[in-house]
Amino acid sequence: MNRISIEHVRLTLDRPFDAFRTAFEGQLGRFDPIAYEALEHGDPKAARSKLESMTGPSGFMLFRTSDHGAVLRLVGEPRKAIQYLLGNPLIAVEMTRHAIGAALYAPLRVLLYEDGEGKTCVEYDLPSSLFGQFGNEEVDRVAESLDRKLEALIAAAG
Repeated sequence: MNRISIEHVRLTLDRPFDAFRTAFEGQLGRFDPIAYEALEHGDPKAARSKLESMTGPSGFMLFRTSDHGAVLRLVGEPRKAIQYLLGNPLIAVEMTRHAIGAALYAPLRVLLYEDGEGKTCVEYDLPSSLFGQFGNEEVDRVAESLDRKLEALIAAAG
């Protein structure tokens, strides 16, 4: 068993939640598992092309969202809180080809929520700290590029 340290990022933004959410989602492509069908049929070139077409301006695609704000209604505390599962299989494979364990952390998770004071907040674990545990220079290089891509995505939406 290995013990690792994770660098957690929490940002408070000036932009209202709904406006930030719209801009954030606008930077993401949409993942469609149909791209993997080409791989099942032995056509990696077609799969790569499909995946490239799903990539948004940020370099990421959205795999799914989870409305944690809605879940909080179960305890009578509704709020705005969305967890995003985002990434890019074309980037992930550049890590998993060197360290398959990196697949535990790809796609990435980002939480967008409105705090008790009505401020928009974004939280995520810094990719380089997640993937750094594998001790592989190639994985580290890609993970550091993911740090920059996430920062750029948030800046573009903010």
